[in-house]
Amino acid sequence: MKPAVKSIFEELFIRYPKLEPCRNSIEKAFTILKECHENDGKILVCGNGGSAADSEHIVGELMKGFLLKRPIEEKEILKIKAAFPQDWEYLSEHLQGAIPAISLVSQSAISTAFVNDVAADMVFAQQVYGYGRNEDVLIGLSSSGNSGNVVNAIKVASALGIKTISMTGECGGLMKELCDVTILVPESETYKIQEYHLPVYHALCAMIESEIFSV
Repeated sequence: MKPAVKSIFEELFIRYPKLEPCRNSIEKAFTILKECHENDGKILVCGNGGSAADSEHIVGELMKGFLLKRPIEEKEILKIKAAFPQDWEYLSEHLQGAIPAISLVSQSAISTAFVNDVAADMVFAQQVYGYGRNEDVLIGLSSSGNSGNVVNAIKVASALGIKTISMTGECGGLMKELCDVTILVPESETYKIQEYHLPVYHALCAMIESEIFSV
């Protein structure tokens, strides 16, 4: 880890000491995300209810500047300038470096069609099958670890050679046995589990951003 990344990592456990048992799994999750970026992969995220909102939240932090400004590369600025010499300055100044990520929960047309026509518990799995590539990562969020549509997405991802990260409660459910890394936050009630998921994924987003974009 870069020093800046290490600082973010350690601050998480200072602010949330009950997460200390998750230290190794969070570090492993960061390594998987780092390797995904190095291999030009993207991050797919899914969950239900509050975890669906968290999926959107994660993608929002990854696809634009989170804690850093993320100016785009000079070579990209030159491409924009060559294509649009009148507008290049505005365009380039209002773009930010992105960590490619897709929230599967926001794909309303395919989701509703697949739920209606095929099988509700396979909706995320179908999207993983369609979007996923070997270099990608799937993050599944479920407070129980047993959400059927998330579990099936993880199974399909694993079959396709896509690395999987899950965030659950202290029991882990089925996802604990299926994923490359499972972050088991130390709570058993749904809302308390979700309260711990937020600082964990904020830290991971900040860490990968700092790894990629900090000087």
